Amino acid sequence: MKFEHISVLRDECISGLAIKSNGIYVDGTLGGAGHALEICKHLSKDGHFIGIDQDKNALAVSQERLKDVNPKVSIVNSNFEALSTILDNLEVQSIDGMLIDLGVSSHQLDEPLRGFSYMHDAPLDMRMNQEDTYTAYNVVNELSEDELFRIIKEYGEEKWAKRIASFIIQHRENIGSVHTTYELVDIIKKAIPHGARKDGPHPAKRTFQAIRIAVNRELEIIEPTLLHIVEKLKSGGRLCVITFHSLEDRIVKHVFKKLEDPCTCLKNFPICICGQTQQVKLITKKPILPSDEEVERNPRSRSAKLRIIEKL
Repeated sequence: MKFEHISVLRDECISGLAIKSNGIYVDGTLGGAGHALEICKHLSKDGHFIGIDQDKNALAVSQERLKDVNPKVSIVNSNFEALSTILDNLEVQSIDGMLIDLGVSSHQLDEPLRGFSYMHDAPLDMRMNQEDTYTAYNVVNELSEDELFRIIKEYGEEKWAKRIASFIIQHRENIGSVHTTYELVDIIKKAIPHGARKDGPHPAKRTFQAIRIAVNRELEIIEPTLLHIVEKLKSGGRLCVITFHSLEDRIVKHVFKKLEDPCTCLKNFPICICGQTQQVKLITKKPILPSDEEVERNPRSRSAKLRIIEKL
């Protein structure tokens, strides 16, 4: 099975995890095992690596690539939001570190039939987990104009969200359901004035991003999942999170700051009376960005940001 995978900010993540050779480490977005292989190189036979991914293709490839590593390896087909259940099933009470890469994998983008790309004609799908039943087809063909507008505006930060939503509804009413990625691209191009399409990224980029996020609930699971991961970290355990667009990074930054300073008292109070105590310290005051060399080697890393916290 062909599975091209270039790990983003790999060395920075390994350094950020501060790996203990006998520790328990989780990769919540296993992908092609690029980060996982490096983590396992730092673990002894007494260590335990847990890899989680929704994509069964990724799991099959990772299983093969990790077959000869030193530590115990557990590969799980799930979403990282189910961490508690996963750890319970593995009889693991707490972990020494966890990594999450919130971007969609290059493999999924490059597989035409998955429907993630506006560059290939395919059924409207965009599911990271192929066992889920809710797809991009449901988003495009079943949501109201207001709901489509909100998703495209909020998740895609698309200037022309109102017109795109309106044109989708018109297509549904006058022609019928939208079935393929190229049909959707054609609608988007008609909605965005020609002059606005001449420069900048592909006109469908932001809308496709928004629909993908909606299908996979990518943003709504971030905050509760991060809070839960911190609960499972041992004292001194590290959490590394890689984001790829501003919406993700904004949520991660907010959660990390809330964990570092959870006090809800008025700032002019002489003492804290809310009882909320600091849970983590920020290892990265500002996000770590890829080097110019990495961006040149892997252009998809350009928008990546890495934030790291340590549990007190």
